[in-house]
Amino acid sequence: MFADLSGSAALYESLGNERASKVVSRLTRWMGDIVVAHGGRVVKELGDGVLSVFVEASAAITAAAALQRSHQANLARWAEPLRMAVRIGIASGEVMELDGDTYGDAVNVASRLCERALANEVWVTDATAVDAGAVPQVQFRRLGAFDIRGKSESQVVYQADWRQDLPQDALTQHAGLSSLVAPIDHGAASVELAWLDDMRSFGSEETPVHIGRLPEADCFVHDPRVSRTHARIDWRQGCFTLTDVSSFGSWVRFDGSETEVRLRRDACMLHGSGQISLGTPFGADAPVLTFHVRDGDVHGA
Repeated sequence: MFADLSGSAALYESLGNERASKVVSRLTRWMGDIVVAHGGRVVKELGDGVLSVFVEASAAITAAAALQRSHQANLARWAEPLRMAVRIGIASGEVMELDGDTYGDAVNVASRLCERALANEVWVTDATAVDAGAVPQVQFRRLGAFDIRGKSESQVVYQADWRQDLPQDALTQHAGLSSLVAPIDHGAASVELAWLDDMRSFGSEETPVHIGRLPEADCFVHDPRVSRTHARIDWRQGCFTLTDVSSFGSWVRFDGSETEVRLRRDACMLHGSGQISLGTPFGADAPVLTFHVRDGDVHGA
């Protein structure tokens, strides 16, 4: 299991190197304490993260969920500069221990999943989800197959949802909209996103696409109502999927339909063309992205 603090660069900028280092060190020690409390072993601290191993997949999932819930409780009491998010990647498999360190394919995959997870998310391999079985207060959501750096074949990935207030059918509750969408060929699919005068196109192989107020976001939206990391677009099973990860939600409106889909920490498939309102419902001054999903036939026209 890799647990990583995202946003530490901004912390160093806000507090300075000495104070920020103390905060990060304290948080990584705290993450290690939770790991040990749930039967894991800390292999090493990695600057702003922790690598740990568990004997049982269920114990790793339980520890990850406890870490995320505890961290969310802490964030409510912390000042804005201290509010770093935690992202976690977990993989199962044999590992080799040498000179106090741990090596193996599972270590590499867990690291890659941690890199791709967004703030407050826990990503796990399909083997980990199967091995873990039923974990109390955790719901596994299938994200689809992802290309993982260093792996010759795509890996099926699940998200371990630890938020107890989330709807359990978050990815399927808008099936009435997405069921009309036919899968698109992976090599030809792209989604265009436009904000004000800036339009960018992303191919399916370039996902996930991060949308937010952070300047380094793939789609940067400079508006105070937009969260730093507000939403993510993934390529799942032949379709683009928009997932809201923000504080205040997102709204999706498809061209030719009067229905508005509200997303609050959940997802819907994108098809055709439409608009996405970030942080506030559609209105005269709402920060609105337009999107257009294209396949190979459209590109060739």
